[in-house]
Amino acid sequence: MATKTEGLKEIPDVAWEKIEKLLPKYKKSLRGGRPRREVRKIMNGVLYVLRTGCQWKMVPCEYGSGSTCHRYFQEWEKTGVFRKFWQIIVHEYDEKRG
Repeated sequence: MATKTEGLKEIPDVAWEKIEKLLPKYKKSLRGGRPRREVRKIMNGVLYVLRTGCQWKMVPCEYGSGSTCHRYFQEWEKTGVFRKFWQIIVHEYDEKRG
């Protein structure tokens, strides 16, 4: 029997190493001491929405809530994380392919 999250794609380690360097540094817990969700899981949730086109509220729970993923997406978009990452991977592609 297939599970809800079977076949979900995760960020490969090599890509995560590049993305992680572009993200703001976050404290390990939120106000009041509640532990922060893993940023890599949140990024996987954001990329899931961008890849599938689903609504934010339909993000699989393994990635956190849709509202959390959306909030981080807005922050990362505003600070240019996706643009910077795109520039890095396009440059690497050009170096490999010429």
